[in-house]
Amino acid sequence: MNPTDNHYPEGQSFRNSLNSRYRVASIWQALFFSALLIAMLSLAALLYNVVDGAFGYVAYEYKNDPAEFSAKPLDDLNKQELLDILKANLSDGAYNKLNNEQAMEKRSKSDLYTLVLERLIQIDTKQTWSMTASIFDANEVKAEAAKKYPEAKLEFRSWLTPIFLTTPMSSKAEFAGVRTAILGSLWMVGIAILFALPIGTGAAIYLQEYATKNFLNRIIQTNINNLAGVPSIVYGMLGLAIFVRALEPFTSGSIFGITDSNGRTILSAGLTMGILVLPLIIINGQEAIKAVPDSLRQAAYGIGATRWQTIWHHVLPNALPGILTGSILAVSRAIGETAPLIVVGASTFISLDPEGPFSKFTALPIQIYQWTTRAQTEFHSIAASAIIVLLVLLLTLNAAAVIIRNRVQRKY
Repeated sequence: MNPTDNHYPEGQSFRNSLNSRYRVASIWQALFFSALLIAMLSLAALLYNVVDGAFGYVAYEYKNDPAEFSAKPLDDLNKQELLDILKANLSDGAYNKLNNEQAMEKRSKSDLYTLVLERLIQIDTKQTWSMTASIFDANEVKAEAAKKYPEAKLEFRSWLTPIFLTTPMSSKAEFAGVRTAILGSLWMVGIAILFALPIGTGAAIYLQEYATKNFLNRIIQTNINNLAGVPSIVYGMLGLAIFVRALEPFTSGSIFGITDSNGRTILSAGLTMGILVLPLIIINGQEAIKAVPDSLRQAAYGIGATRWQTIWHHVLPNALPGILTGSILAVSRAIGETAPLIVVGASTFISLDPEGPFSKFTALPIQIYQWTTRAQTEFHSIAASAIIVLLVLLLTLNAAAVIIRNRVQRKY
């Protein structure tokens, strides 16, 4: 070949080729930016749709006049006065039932206030309007409410209130809260992480540092990768068969002397979720360990360290930020799952807070699902509020994990 031969374009041909490459690059850049823009718009539309249902005008009536029970406004009554009203106006059976669920004297003022409204005043919600209609069509909303419900009161309401966060479930949307569901979700996620994180990290260490590249280990690795994509309801069926039924003496607490429960407990749900996120933790743990430079291992071996000393003192400290990242992803998936909880036996109506791993339970995704299936629009409003609570809870847990990860990363 002649060394003077040049296969690169020159002159005008070179400029045309360069312009063509820049045009192609600009087209791809525009496509990538469009994908990002579509994703951001979709997320914004989702968030707006949720917020739109959590605020807005509400038309409601009191079935009973509050003045029948107290000469003072209900908001001005103290805890003892609210308790006296309930004692005087509830039947003995209704009062004793509430007292058996939780001692009335130990209830907070907000709980007693809610009971007065729910059991005695009895609010009757006539209609709700979205935030968009309430803001941009306020006059039409007021005219419609005055025409349809002349005796009703109309107020702009935020369904997401401190009382909503601190109140247990109720059959009436006006008094329903998510306290029990929040506690159930936290219990479940805590059990899942305590179960899956050490097992997943141990499995990742073995597969990455100890396992030889033979046929059996390749099959194990392939199955772990496949399990990460298995539908969550399959894990629910596995949890039902193993934790709810086969291990019922343990998950119900009967071997510890607990007799008022069965296998459908928080422990069963937490272990099921632990199995669900276990493949994610293993895969992310392997990738984190693989990212540790091999020169650290060789340096440790060079000064006489054993394999375990190398792993414990050099590999794990440097891989820990990546392992914690995997736990963040695991929490994100576990806290939002619904199908496995339905199969395992999460209840849709529980007014008592979980007191331990052997308690019956509900969770925020279950509560949201149950409320969205109701026909009354006020249940849809509190479902939107519960979605906001779920998102905030998820972001809070993730932020805490990110902070821990960053602190560990700075340490090493």
